[in-house]
Amino acid sequence: MAYFFSSESVSEGHPDKVADQISDAILDNILAQDPESKVACETLVTTGQVILAGELKTTAQINEQDIARRVICKIGYTKSDYKFDSESCGILNALHGQSPDINRGVERSNPLDQGAGDQGMMFGYACNETKSLMPLPLDMAHNLLWELSQIRREGKEMTYLRPDSKSQVTIEYGDDNKPKRVDTIVISTQHDEFITDEKNQLKADEEMVKKIEEDVRNILIPRLVSKHAEYKSLLQGDYKLLVNPTGKFVIGGPYGDTGLTGRKIIVDTYGGKGAHGGGAFSGKDPSKVDRSAAYAARHLAKNLVAAGVADEVLVQVAYAIGVADPMNLFVNTYGTAKVKLSDGEIARKIAESKIFDMRPKAIEDRLKLRNPIYEETASYGHMGRTPQVVTKTFTDRSGKTFTKEVELFTWEKTDKTDDLKKLFKL
Repeated sequence: MAYFFSSESVSEGHPDKVADQISDAILDNILAQDPESKVACETLVTTGQVILAGELKTTAQINEQDIARRVICKIGYTKSDYKFDSESCGILNALHGQSPDINRGVERSNPLDQGAGDQGMMFGYACNETKSLMPLPLDMAHNLLWELSQIRREGKEMTYLRPDSKSQVTIEYGDDNKPKRVDTIVISTQHDEFITDEKNQLKADEEMVKKIEEDVRNILIPRLVSKHAEYKSLLQGDYKLLVNPTGKFVIGGPYGDTGLTGRKIIVDTYGGKGAHGGGAFSGKDPSKVDRSAAYAARHLAKNLVAAGVADEVLVQVAYAIGVADPMNLFVNTYGTAKVKLSDGEIARKIAESKIFDMRPKAIEDRLKLRNPIYEETASYGHMGRTPQVVTKTFTDRSGKTFTKEVELFTWEKTDKTDDLKKLFKL
């Protein structure tokens, strides 16, 4: 029987994502100076205000205010009209030292015996619906907002756009669990009040919404399809397009809604497909398995699908605080396995093979997680991104500038497929 599934995304200007990006930028600047730092940075943003809190164990010397203002400026909050801008917002820094009780459970004389920074379960997921091996509804929701952001930054079309926006995509699936068509696209985007009428502002508001809907249909979606040809067949025929369905959206960003680090964990992962252990990512160094083990689980799931072991895979791994070895490794192929093994047998073969060492320090080393690679993850999803090498520039508290070459999104590499094919005789 056919069914429908929806996923949402939010732009880099969404209040929660502003908070995530500030937290991860602070983490990056600390790791750039002291890779062995322990960091748990939380950010709150609201009208004209940024509050930083959390725990640190580091020798790094950073200027937290400068970092936060740079991130806010880069996102696009640069005008006083937004009631939240990079130059005038207040910044309160309440970061402090890490509890020695927590640190005692993590550090070991043998680095590979490093314990998990906390208990919990983490999930990774992959499926063959898209080139990125991500669920189609989330993949399209992210790419819609990415393209909308590019239009805003180019400043040639849809010049009324402001940084805050959201999307939601509903896909109709067939009896074979394959995507058939796009059923509904929802776009809500913040904008200038670019049409005014002192005598009848309600009519002016309706004209603004109509113009934005026309531009989404005639500018945004064609640009999306031109860059993602795989969407074209899914957008054939009728589909519902809802643009700013509540009306005008002038008041937005941290002025319209308070933002907090870690409130968009489903946007950050798989859009509701698979499962989620509940732990947020941003602002946490990789000793926190909420982050590092979730990346490792995605790496494992993606490589299983890429190797042809199954069409769809969910991986769970769980930890106890201070203990290096995971409590379990669980694999669910949803009946799509291409090998004559049960899911339990697949999980056992993977665990015994040691292709994917799931101890926290081994994950850090394999995925190069002790590098300043996290600000880029804090908008448009941590999963399904393109691995790439970039050079990043940092400035310490004294004003000294330095660069580092780092590899982003290492957990998205399909570098273990040959090992898995050999293991499963594919």
